[in-house]
Amino acid sequence: MEKRKLGNSGLEVSALGLGCMRMSFGDSPIGDHQDMVDFIRKSVERGVTFFDTAEVYGPFTNELLVGEALEPFKGDVIIATKFGFNPDAEGKPRPGDPNSRPERIKQVAEESLKRLRVDAIDLFYQHRPDPKVPIEDVAGTVKELIQEGKVKHFGLSESSADLIRRAHAVQPVAALQSEYSLWWRNIEAEILPTCEELGIGLVPYSPLGRGYLTGKIDETTTFDSSDIRSKNPRFTAEAIKANRKVIELLERISGEKRATPAQIALAWLLAQKPWIVPIPGSRKLERLDENLGAVSIELSSDDLLEINEAISKIAVVGDRY
Repeated sequence: MEKRKLGNSGLEVSALGLGCMRMSFGDSPIGDHQDMVDFIRKSVERGVTFFDTAEVYGPFTNELLVGEALEPFKGDVIIATKFGFNPDAEGKPRPGDPNSRPERIKQVAEESLKRLRVDAIDLFYQHRPDPKVPIEDVAGTVKELIQEGKVKHFGLSESSADLIRRAHAVQPVAALQSEYSLWWRNIEAEILPTCEELGIGLVPYSPLGRGYLTGKIDETTTFDSSDIRSKNPRFTAEAIKANRKVIELLERISGEKRATPAQIALAWLLAQKPWIVPIPGSRKLERLDENLGAVSIELSSDDLLEINEAISKIAVVGDRY
C-alpha cells in the first residue's frame, strides 16, 4: 500500500484510510461486532494503517470496537478519534450540542485512551467548532495533552480557514477532516489553499458521497429510518434521479480505465494533492478491495481536466445535510 504524509506533521499513513463509523452507527443494519473486528484486522493485512472513529459514534461503541480490533497492531497503525460534544444525563455525547471547553477535552481524552486501548491518541480532532470556546483555548488544551504524552497530533474537522489559522498559531494542526468529493467541492476556494500554505493534511470524509458515487444507488433505493441518508436531502428519489449525470460521468471514465465509478471518484481525490488521504467507510471485503484498487489508478492531466470540465456543468441537487 502506498503511504502518504499528512502535511508537514510527519504523520505517515496509508494512502487510503478506513472510516469506521458505519460499522456501529449511522446506517442500518450495523455490522456484527465480531465480524467488524475481523474486518478491521483484514484491512490491516491489506495495508491499511489509518483508522477513523469518534466518541460520539455509537456513542462509545465504535471506539470500543476499533480499540479491540487494533490492539494486536499497536504501534503499527494510526488511530484518529474526536472530541467536542456535551454529555447528556447518562454521560453520552450529544451530536449537535458542542462542548470544547478544556475540562471536557481532557475528560474525553482520558476516556478515549481507555476505550482505544492505547497509551497516546495518534490524532485528536475537534469534531465540530464550538462557538462558545475560543479556538485558541481548544488548541492550547490539546497542546497540553501533547506535552503530557497523551496525544500525538492535533486535528480539526469542518473548520473555517480563519479557525484553522488561529488554531495552527497555537498548536500546529496536522490534519483537517472535511467532506470533500466530486459532488462536494466547496472547500476548494479557501480551505484547500489554507491547508497547503500551512502544511496541513486533508482527510476527506464521505469521499464516495455516502455511497452515491458508487453508482449502486438509484431512485428505487430505500433507506431504513435509522439510516442517516433517510433524512438527507441528496437521497430523496428526486435528487437521486436528478444527480444521475454525476454517475454517468464516472461510468464513462471508469469504462475507459477498466475501473469502477467508486475507484474513479477516489482516484480523483488522490490526484488532487499528495497530502490528501480519503477515509471511505466499508463493511464488506469486496468493497474494501474495490476502494483500495483506486490507489493504483492513474488519472492523467487530460483525464482530470475532462472530469473537472464535465462536473462544472452539473448542478448537484440537494443540500448535503
